[in-house]
Amino acid sequence: MVEIATQAGAVTQPRVPLSRTRVLSTAVALADAGGVDALSMRRIAQALGVVPMALYKHVANKNELLDGMIDALVGEIDPPAEDGDWKTVVRQRVLSARRMLLRHPWAPEVIESRMKTRAAPTPALLEYLDSMVGIFRAGGFPIDLVHHALHVMGSRLVGFSQELFEDRPGRTPDPDALAPEVMAARFPHLTELAMAVAHDPDSVVGSGCDDQFEFEFALDLTLDGLERLLNAT
Repeated sequence: MVEIATQAGAVTQPRVPLSRTRVLSTAVALADAGGVDALSMRRIAQALGVVPMALYKHVANKNELLDGMIDALVGEIDPPAEDGDWKTVVRQRVLSARRMLLRHPWAPEVIESRMKTRAAPTPALLEYLDSMVGIFRAGGFPIDLVHHALHVMGSRLVGFSQELFEDRPGRTPDPDALAPEVMAARFPHLTELAMAVAHDPDSVVGSGCDDQFEFEFALDLTLDGLERLLNAT
């Protein structure tokens, strides 16, 4: 970095340009230190040494800030291992997500809150989920079994326990939503999944999901796992 000499002869470092990445990383650090409830644009601006209005060039509002923070955290999850069976790769990524959440204990609340109001997950979360579907598919899972597996795992895919695929009323449409053909190209595995599931418009689990079936599937899978553990004792 080039040093800049002041009129008094002192040497200072040039100001680091403000960027979306700096805003988000500062917001994450503040949330880590004091919790997300205490986070404000004013506090972020103070930490960055800028006026609050300067932030709005990079994040339009608090909701966009929170979405960007979620995406920044998803970026901390390890990429899938290039070798290994599907079960090992999925387990490693889920545990990496869990370690990420232990570093940022405020994150589950934010993810759950934003999932209640967003029309779709954030872009980085979509990419992560798409890659996880791809791992299952590469492991030989038929698409309907992938669908059920995602419901069983829910938010465990990103390190905590909450239904990620629940369709709640009151979600506002996303004005920046990608066109279907762009979605299909960018998230091919999720698109395949969305096109393949059976449609149940009255489901409380999610549009396109049979909630009674998913409930029984998860219950049976859990009981089968307990039975396997019991037999191993």
